[in-house]
Amino acid sequence: MKRFSYVAAFMLFAAGILLSSAGFVHAFGPGVGSKCGDCHTLAKDEAAKLLMVEKFKAEVSEVREGPIKGIWEVDLTQGDKKIRVYVDYGKKFLIEGAVNFSEISKLGEIAEQQKPKQQYVDLKLISLKDAVVIGDAKAANKVIVFSDPDCPYCRQLDKEIKKIQDARKDVVFYIKLLPLPMHPNAHAKSMSILCNGKKPQLLDDAMADKALPKGECKTSELDDNTKLAGDIGIHGTPGIILPDGRLIPGYIPSETLLSLIDNPQPQPKP
Repeated sequence: MKRFSYVAAFMLFAAGILLSSAGFVHAFGPGVGSKCGDCHTLAKDEAAKLLMVEKFKAEVSEVREGPIKGIWEVDLTQGDKKIRVYVDYGKKFLIEGAVNFSEISKLGEIAEQQKPKQQYVDLKLISLKDAVVIGDAKAANKVIVFSDPDCPYCRQLDKEIKKIQDARKDVVFYIKLLPLPMHPNAHAKSMSILCNGKKPQLLDDAMADKALPKGECKTSELDDNTKLAGDIGIHGTPGIILPDGRLIPGYIPSETLLSLIDNPQPQPKP
């Protein structure tokens, strides 16, 4: 955990408020359409470890939601001294000292007003012939996911997809493989899946780091997927395209994903 002076912390935290208000937090886990405290937790013992209180002969006396969304308020005691600090939901940044949260909240309001419009994708641009099909291809609701078998958030999303498949037979997922350069084994895994029948079980095995058959076929599908992803505005994984064409960047839990599917918002006409 990083410790900052008040000025540095203010600038970084304000920037975080702007980003989260602009809707770029999907890749960092749950949070869309739900109360923040339902998805993020910080127990006293966890706070004690994060803040290394034993090293300073201090104790965590209380943890509660902060005065604005996105932070925890943590009260510490060190002998007769009482200290209050703030920890962000990502558990990476620490703010201490007096903070004017009303001014930070104003930054969030400004960012909300400047929130970018929902991005839509023309579904006709996307070929599904190379996709791994999870579910009934005849299902009414077709969801396209650009996924990297070694991407941690893709693996989390895969678990959510399985939950949806257990609960809903009217939803089918088309997985377009998009191995990222940062994952050195992802390309070979993707080739194995493509060259051996595009079976969902192979995708499961790849995400579980199990042994895979060789992928020795000649195909341009991965290059095509990379180009297509860039053309339609997908620059990371996972990238979810809903049946109505809405593009959702990053991981979201099954409940949120189903809510988005069940409440379509067709692209407004210009």
